[in-house]
Amino acid sequence: MRGGGRAAFDHAVRSESKSPATDSPSSSAEPAAGSADRAARRAVTVFPLLVLAAGVAGLSTPGTFTGWAPSVPYLLGVIMFCMGLTMTPADFTGVVKRPWAVALGLVAHYVIMPGLGWLIANGLGLSPQLAAGVILVGCAPSGTASNVVTYLARGDVALSVSVATVSTVLAPLVTPPLTLLLAGEFLPVDAQSMVTDILKTVLLPVVGGLVVRLVAGRYIARVLGVLPWLSAVTIGVIVAVVVAGSADAIRSAAGLVLLAVVLHNGLGLALGYAAGKAARLGAPASRAMAFEVGMQNSGLAASLAAAHFSPLAALPAAVFSVWHNVSGSVVAAWMARRARRSAG
Repeated sequence: MRGGGRAAFDHAVRSESKSPATDSPSSSAEPAAGSADRAARRAVTVFPLLVLAAGVAGLSTPGTFTGWAPSVPYLLGVIMFCMGLTMTPADFTGVVKRPWAVALGLVAHYVIMPGLGWLIANGLGLSPQLAAGVILVGCAPSGTASNVVTYLARGDVALSVSVATVSTVLAPLVTPPLTLLLAGEFLPVDAQSMVTDILKTVLLPVVGGLVVRLVAGRYIARVLGVLPWLSAVTIGVIVAVVVAGSADAIRSAAGLVLLAVVLHNGLGLALGYAAGKAARLGAPASRAMAFEVGMQNSGLAASLAAAHFSPLAALPAAVFSVWHNVSGSVVAAWMARRARRSAG
């Protein structure tokens, strides 16, 4: 999920994200942190439930949503525009301050998740459509929900925001060739057309939202609290459309797709954390790395899969949309508990 979780807690944690996170925040920050905690926990609890409900609706009444398929790229554009509205130049300053850490996060994200997608697709013997879908999820940029769970995990929010932002900006250059390289053995991949689609549905809306925020920041600040809910509802509609398009196949392949998604996400979280530890970035940054690697822009993956492959290929992204928020919140709670014990 992208754009859905950030604005709900962005203002409360903005001051914290300007410097590396610590395991023991000062007492003066406790009121703001408490407010941010509540907003972030609400986001990672309500959003997966909403997406799950949308998936059930698409599965139970597919005829209601199948005609909406052509609107999916435009719906994704709405989500990305909302993401751009939540961004400020401060999101890019972390790249200048810690280029090594951000570069490591980007390399880990675009190596580990695509590689895992290919291994899982082959290891489970997935059909060409599902295999391409799993790989495409792995080749997508990281999701902004990773920023939320990084905060809950007492991780390095500044690093998380920087990696998520830059991975999105680089997506038109990285996602299509990676998909061609790894998924081309399963299905034909039109990388050039995919570049165009990502530019139109991701980069341009994000830049547009950022420009609007810069020009009319004080007005946008008044509606920041509405943006995550608008994004969440839009993501829910995308999931409903994707599920409706392959409702029959879901009933026979749901278990296998869920296994692929759980493995993909779980191994991504573990290897992302291991990459941070191996690079000696410190505990908070390693927690951020876990979520920046293991959580994906599944909305983009679903849109691209539906447009370039088939509704069935978009199924792994739809399942990922729900699962990575559930697993992320659980892992974040566990990491936060360990951090508190270490600090105590």
